[in-house]
Amino acid sequence: QVQLVESGGGLVQAGGSLRLSCAASGTMHGINTMNWYRQAPGKQRELIATVMSGGKTTYANFAEGRFNISRDFAKNTVSLQITSLKPEDTAVYYCNAGELHPVRGPIMYWGQGTQVTVSS
Repeated sequence: QVQLVESGGGLVQAGGSLRLSCAASGTMHGINTMNWYRQAPGKQRELIATVMSGGKTTYANFAEGRFNISRDFAKNTVSLQITSLKPEDTAVYYCNAGELHPVRGPIMYWGQGTQVTVSS
């Protein structure tokens, strides 16, 4: 089992920056990916960025350039830096961990989410 706790959300003016953090605990050795998702009101949850166990990062097209994911393997934290915030970035941001269990198959763990609100 893996537990994820996000922090760092809040109300920000357009053009500002935020750094979201996710603290992971539990059995981490099977975790292959750490991810950030977001879900805006009335929309589906969407993947923002991924950091793999080897450190490689990938981003959704919309996230290129303004979002930066990073992972501190020693501290079991993953962060998401967002710059030049726009009102359309308003959403609940979720930390996610992906595990490929040898018996159970793919397992995804979710944090409770942190609200980011961007005012114009």
